Amino acid sequence: MPAGALGALLLLTASPLAVPASSGAPAAATAEVRFAPPVGVPLRYRVTTRRIGRDGKLIDFALVYALQWQRTGRGYRLDSVLERIDSGGEPGVTRMLMMMLDPLVGEEISYLVPPDGSRIDMVDPDQLWERVTARMEKAGAEADRPEARQLAQLIAALPAAERDRLAAADIRALIAPANDALPAIATPDDGDVSIVDDGARRTIAMVERDSASVAGKAQPLEIANLWTIDTDTGLVVRERRQSWIVTADGEGRRLIEERVRALEPAP
Repeated sequence: MPAGALGALLLLTASPLAVPASSGAPAAATAEVRFAPPVGVPLRYRVTTRRIGRDGKLIDFALVYALQWQRTGRGYRLDSVLERIDSGGEPGVTRMLMMMLDPLVGEEISYLVPPDGSRIDMVDPDQLWERVTARMEKAGAEADRPEARQLAQLIAALPAAERDRLAAADIRALIAPANDALPAIATPDDGDVSIVDDGARRTIAMVERDSASVAGKAQPLEIANLWTIDTDTGLVVRERRQSWIVTADGEGRRLIEERVRALEPAP
């Protein structure tokens, strides 16, 4: 497996820099948020990632989804289509990202969500991945790109749960009751976590602190999280996560990673 292809896969499947949740956490902050997604309303969902690569260059790309909710039985069905990929990253990394994600562009992926929004389940994931890996292998063969075929084989060899996580991570983050990244909070203001309610919008801010290895040296890491939840629908309409390396004296910071997820009505 070429190092670039493997790096692209790791970039997409790896979780952002994170700090383990504290033990003994109290009830989740989403307990008061009802789940009633907007049925029949076309939505646009843009997920932008910026990350400093090992060579110090910026990796910058955005996934743009078209979404629509439907009622099914007592719960809901969410139909999602990855419309396009926007990228301004370094050409070599961008090429691998595109190679990996292009087979998903235009594919409708459907999810079933129970009435309380507590989990999401992909509809027929096996057929989806069969189509995607076949398209990737075909594109690699037609363009005489062995790395594309190898990447398809690597994806096919991933455990089913890992492949599904690759496809569903952004959607899971959208649904507040199913989003396990949202902090568990005892009070509206608990140390490094704060909550502000403004009508139907609830904003949750959380700061995490850890360390990260940079050039073989451990450096302080500060992670700033900000979620905006529509409490009428139970959807996270905006999420921003920024990871900063903090200088030893604590007076300077350097951004090494940022992810922004934003939901809005389709134009």
